Amino acid sequence: MDRVTDTMRAADGTAGPSVDVATEGARIAANVSRVVQGKPDVVRLALVVLLAEGHLLVEDVPGTGKTTLAKALAASIDASVRRIQFTPDLLPSDVTGVAIYDQETRAFEFRPGAVFANVVVADEINRASPKTQSALLECMEERQVTVDGVSYELARPFLVMATQNPVEMEGTYPLPEAQRDRFTARVSMGYPDREAEVAMLDDRGTGDPLATLTPVADAATVRALVAAVGTLHVSDAVRRYVVSLVEATRRSPDLRLGASPRAGLQLLRTARAAAALAGRDHVLPDDVQAMALPVLAHRLLPTADAAAARRTPEQVVHALLGSVPVLRGR
Repeated sequence: MDRVTDTMRAADGTAGPSVDVATEGARIAANVSRVVQGKPDVVRLALVVLLAEGHLLVEDVPGTGKTTLAKALAASIDASVRRIQFTPDLLPSDVTGVAIYDQETRAFEFRPGAVFANVVVADEINRASPKTQSALLECMEERQVTVDGVSYELARPFLVMATQNPVEMEGTYPLPEAQRDRFTARVSMGYPDREAEVAMLDDRGTGDPLATLTPVADAATVRALVAAVGTLHVSDAVRRYVVSLVEATRRSPDLRLGASPRAGLQLLRTARAAAALAGRDHVLPDDVQAMALPVLAHRLLPTADAAAARRTPEQVVHALLGSVPVLRGR
């Protein structure tokens, strides 16, 4: 099995040591799993989104470790991290920054907001007003912030990990379709299994494991991993399979809103990252199928009849994976 590596370049242009995506990815995942116990699939998906240069929406009931996952991933890479607690009184300028007039220089000086970091933890994102939520749209898509007509580029890597509680909806503002479409994938933490919960009671009885978590990678390594993921071979058949899945959501009688072209791009990027973490230098249809549910389901809107029949977008995607033929070829 071919392993995916990339060569990091020094400042003088000479080749540096190569980076192995599968090995480095396993180290980061193992470090995060020291805190997020019993959830290897969730940890792996978060890592996939990071290497796909995407953003992750973590949705579940309180106390399941949504914020812990975000903080653990941020602590595992030696990069800048900012946490934003979204509240009804949060302003867009608190997120993006603001230009302040300096009396001494008689000029406006830009004060960066909390979004200027490698990893941004947007806690309880649906508690802020739609106006504040929309402050993240440009950041997530174009990786820049525009204030008073001036654009400021964000650092790479740039990852927004947002959490929201789907149960307690009083005083919240549901994310609009355009905002949900900016998130590469959505994941639900779920409750830990019995053994993991027992271990959690033991580990956290005397302290917080996050406090002792040390980085196992830095921002430069993550950028090299992202570059390596982008070199993976994707056959024409796999590309056509991605498009076929996306088109099938638009034709489904159970959906009134199918997947966007952006969804197809994100599906292919995450499939690349998943293949790289598996140690392959090419993408298989299996990689696409594995990423289809977390990447597509949160973007889809069911029809009134489907909702009345309690047919969820997840069920629709699962059915489409069984009906859309897998194309063969190189």
